[in-house]
Amino acid sequence: MDLKSLIRNIPDFPKPGIVFRDITTLLRDREGLRFAIDAMAQTCQAWEPEFIVGMESRGFMFGVPLAYQLGVGFIPVRKPGKLPADCHSVEYELEYGSDRLDMHKDALDPGHRVVVVDDLIATGGTAKATADLLERAGAHVAGFCFAVELRELGGREKLPSNVPIVSLVQY
Repeated sequence: MDLKSLIRNIPDFPKPGIVFRDITTLLRDREGLRFAIDAMAQTCQAWEPEFIVGMESRGFMFGVPLAYQLGVGFIPVRKPGKLPADCHSVEYELEYGSDRLDMHKDALDPGHRVVVVDDLIATGGTAKATADLLERAGAHVAGFCFAVELRELGGREKLPSNVPIVSLVQY
């Protein structure tokens, strides 16, 4: 299936010169969504995860059905102030400023095998911060899986070189 044909391109969003890759058109297409989740599941199953980790918020859209499909748990990584229990936190740099990601301290035990899932990897900052957060928790990152990758932004180069990285669609 040509998933790229199901992703809408919006020029000059959020600012001039940027082409926004809108996955909402993929999400609304029942065959496309099923194909994407099935393809991600086929890839991730080989990595034998115990948990899928998804970043707020679009990582939840792919991560939860993927965890369900694989019969494993789902761990949310959230923006500051969204989780009620004690958290591991990591701050990371954005193009303009910084941000923080949180994960419950009791979400994972040391050595748990996890796969990090998100809708898109661009510069890799959020995925790298998530990997750092998981390392702090003692988890083993078995792989990264993205629906879309913007190759020209070099995000995969920020991720651990010894961990597999798969994206269904590349631009």
